[in-house]
Amino acid sequence: MEKRTEEIDFVVTWVDGSDPAWRARKAQYDGSGNIDDREERYRDWGLFRYWFRGVERFAPWVRKVHLVTWGHLPEWLDTKNPKLHIVRHEEYIPGEFLPTFNCNVLEIYLHKIPELSERFVYFNDDFHLVRPVEPAYFFRDGKPCDMLAFQPVVANPKNPVMSHLYLNNSLVLCKYFDKRKNVKSQPGMYFKPGYPPMYFFYNLLELAFPLYTGFYTVHGPSPFCKATFEELWEKEGDLLTEMSANRFRSDRDVTQYLFREWQKLSGNFTPCNLQKSFRYYEISDHNEDFAKALSGKKTRVVCINDGHISGDRERIGAQLVDAFERILPGRCSFERE
Repeated sequence: MEKRTEEIDFVVTWVDGSDPAWRARKAQYDGSGNIDDREERYRDWGLFRYWFRGVERFAPWVRKVHLVTWGHLPEWLDTKNPKLHIVRHEEYIPGEFLPTFNCNVLEIYLHKIPELSERFVYFNDDFHLVRPVEPAYFFRDGKPCDMLAFQPVVANPKNPVMSHLYLNNSLVLCKYFDKRKNVKSQPGMYFKPGYPPMYFFYNLLELAFPLYTGFYTVHGPSPFCKATFEELWEKEGDLLTEMSANRFRSDRDVTQYLFREWQKLSGNFTPCNLQKSFRYYEISDHNEDFAKALSGKKTRVVCINDGHISGDRERIGAQLVDAFERILPGRCSFERE
């Protein structure tokens, strides 16, 4: 009997920070206080078409792509593609919390996206597939593939909001999970042969501390089960509803990583070394290492994260586009003719 391949969807959020209508709407709301409203949070480098090319070429098995948008769409996008589902914020987020410019709010409601499969992979638009991946790269035996590792929350004055977010996640998790008991109940999830040595020893050293100090999560595609969101909403609905009113990323938020760590602490995951075929890069004035990784054979997924740029943005953008064109030339079915 032929084994049935489980349906897996991809979800990706995208914003055009240069859209005048979107900017005018955003300007109507107060962006002051302990928030993260930096320009790079909304900046588009013209690389999104390569996200779709990567999906079509390297993950043709995906059932559906759900594109979450405020309302604007890339002019080159073929919205008639049968695999594409355009999801506007009002279609899955309660109206009293809209408009929102807070990615954390967009993410805590992902399970509400209409027609979403039970198992799905969440992408930021700067996570790119650059080599073939099979469904088993994300899910095995119905469980998300992930890595359970400790890492202390760092007080980073250059990005203070993020430090709060990681701590907020940990404060929720410690209400339901005892650190040492959790390690004892599933030691193979913490000390899996093949984990990066650094995190293997991090886990060992962290046992000296009885309370959680933080968690390490690869800043890449997140494999999720909808049931995880439903369970956390049942337990922490008041907290999640309260943070939904934060129109901008706030130091009072929790993030999608709360749901991802919940899966892991619950034992609902397959342990594996995600770092083995993933690379993280910051856009900079010089991106030669990033271009080299794209042309290599070991890396399957990359994150090309936006940051502070001091150089010529047009030149840097052209450099990034050229790197993607080398591995993903030519239009895909998600692009108009």
